Amino acid sequence: MSAAQLAGQRVIYSYAGLAPPASLLSLISDGEAAGVIFFSDNVGSQSQLAAAVRELDQAAASKLDPVQLPLLLMTDQEGGQVRRLPGAPELSAMQIAESATPAAAAAQAGSGAAANLRSYGLNVNLAPVLDVYRQAGGFIAEYGRSFSSSSTAVARLGADYVAAEQQGGVAATVKHFPGLGAAAPSQDTDLRPVSLPLPASAIRTIDELPYRSAIAAHVKLIMASWAVYPALDPDFPAGLSATIVQGELRGRLGFTGVTVTDALEAGALSPFGTIANRATLAARAGMDLLLCAQGNVPEGESAMSSLESGYRSGALNSATFKAADERILALRATLPDART
Repeated sequence: MSAAQLAGQRVIYSYAGLAPPASLLSLISDGEAAGVIFFSDNVGSQSQLAAAVRELDQAAASKLDPVQLPLLLMTDQEGGQVRRLPGAPELSAMQIAESATPAAAAAQAGSGAAANLRSYGLNVNLAPVLDVYRQAGGFIAEYGRSFSSSSTAVARLGADYVAAEQQGGVAATVKHFPGLGAAAPSQDTDLRPVSLPLPASAIRTIDELPYRSAIAAHVKLIMASWAVYPALDPDFPAGLSATIVQGELRGRLGFTGVTVTDALEAGALSPFGTIANRATLAARAGMDLLLCAQGNVPEGESAMSSLESGYRSGALNSATFKAADERILALRATLPDART
């Protein structure tokens, strides 16, 4: 692969409206994209989105693309109020935990999400949430996105969801490492910088515990938080911190799968400059996939160009860069093709 293709394999693009723009189709045809994230404004009907997915898949079949693997076609289908597609899973994480048979409900949510996404041709779900909430009405608990205030319950139900979802042919993504459960209602990383001054012991025994179970369940992707955890790294949000990504997640917990950022345009990253600069910092920290979710292709192109420049100049280590690509390609090789 060319340097541009190596860089493109690490970028998830987004677009506005119901039809993929020509610029995105061209990037995919040239092998300069890992995949696409879909939001509610991309969904008019099942047949419409399925047609858009087929168009993306046909672009990926171009002879100019040396990869020839399924694109990563993803959305946030957590359940409850956080759903980009109509249908399963209907219950939120909190409703699952409060049901008569939580384990069965978690597995049903995972299998339901997988079947729903597959019906559109999607193959990655940015769910389930593994945040252990601290107070009712907190940022994560407010919309029922957390299973429980008990880390053991979150660990158990999250693993059940992951296993069922992946058995259904959709890669699960657990989030937001090392945990956003302590965030207050106003601490929305989409909007502003957030710092969670938790002791390292609490982070490791409470917030990280569900990730150990998810890793044991062979979860394929882990999304890092954009909050700062001063006890672990006082300077950088988790997704820009080598201490957290490579030290905590890969080192302490032993995760060998694909890491993915939260949205690069998030307000939490306002102190870190442009999308291009954020992309370079995330890659340097050890994030594999960069999520460009602003709904325009130029955002993804800016991230890709920054990675390509860093790769060519040596500002980004070539061996670790290629290792990230290899993890992403290995993931793509495990997923069903959008046409099957």
